Amino acid sequence: MKAVGYLRSLPVDDERSLFDFETDVPRPEGRDLLVLVEAISVNPLDAVQRMRKESADGTPVVLGWDVAGIVSAVGSDVRFFAVGDHVFLSGDLRRPGGNAEYLLADERVVAAKPASLSFAEAAALPLTAITAWGALFDRLRVPVGPAPSDDRILLIGAAGGVGSIAVQLLKARTALEVVATASRPESRDWLAKLGADVVLDHSQPLMPQFARAGISSVRYAFPLSHTLQHWPTITGLLAPEGEVVVVDNPVGIDATALRAKAGALHFEMMWIKLLAGGERLLAIRQLLQEVAELVDAGRIRPTANADFGTICAENLRRAHRAIESGKTIGKITLSGFGR
Repeated sequence: MKAVGYLRSLPVDDERSLFDFETDVPRPEGRDLLVLVEAISVNPLDAVQRMRKESADGTPVVLGWDVAGIVSAVGSDVRFFAVGDHVFLSGDLRRPGGNAEYLLADERVVAAKPASLSFAEAAALPLTAITAWGALFDRLRVPVGPAPSDDRILLIGAAGGVGSIAVQLLKARTALEVVATASRPESRDWLAKLGADVVLDHSQPLMPQFARAGISSVRYAFPLSHTLQHWPTITGLLAPEGEVVVVDNPVGIDATALRAKAGALHFEMMWIKLLAGGERLLAIRQLLQEVAELVDAGRIRPTANADFGTICAENLRRAHRAIESGKTIGKITLSGFGR
């Protein structure tokens, strides 16, 4: 089968940073599905892993943790799926990823593709949905339901993949007022279209903007990146007993700044259910199913916003370059292998 991989961590402008190669089609065993990859999406995680993890045995490393495709074969213990089913998934960081024609995945981390979406649109959702869901509903435990709420949540740098789905999950499942920030006009327009109640510019001082918007405090805060840079603003605006969740690695953060407000700091790591293993894997399948239902009900729109063509090394290098620029809006997708 065709695949895209690398051996050493190299700058993305180097052609060896990602290259095309051929390898054997894997065989599914146990609860594994063999998925024919129809589309993938590229995340910051891909770029991070490319520069962090090198081949240990001369076998190319295959990235890619956002996939939509068709079940091609099943292991002997598979219960939920059959050959021909259309699925979407995020896969497993410990296994070869979806930058290949075929991917093996445990059925417990796979869900039926939203019927209303194309494969490319569906591929843009899994990793960001798992991350946003975990941050909002597992770590912050924001209240779910239509009951009126005076609470607010602040999302800083929300125009990327995780922020784009987080805004929509909040509007679809909670009554919180969603305050989101982005630095560029086109990014702020994107957030407004996704349903954010208040959209601000974090390239300018935020506290005066909060004051002009009549915002004195927020119950929850979810910085999507550059947490350390925005920490004084977050802690200054946080309400008593407020809570913060982070997904980046803010080395040197002063958590004692929350002490005066009896605040709480949480860390979300989207692979935690995979690492826990066992039946905890089913929580991934369940949340992806719920996201698919929200999509098909018209309550969440696809976040795919840039089509980079077919899956090949050249196009994936372009996608990684765009991700590394930090200026993407929504998600980048690629489709097929020229089949």
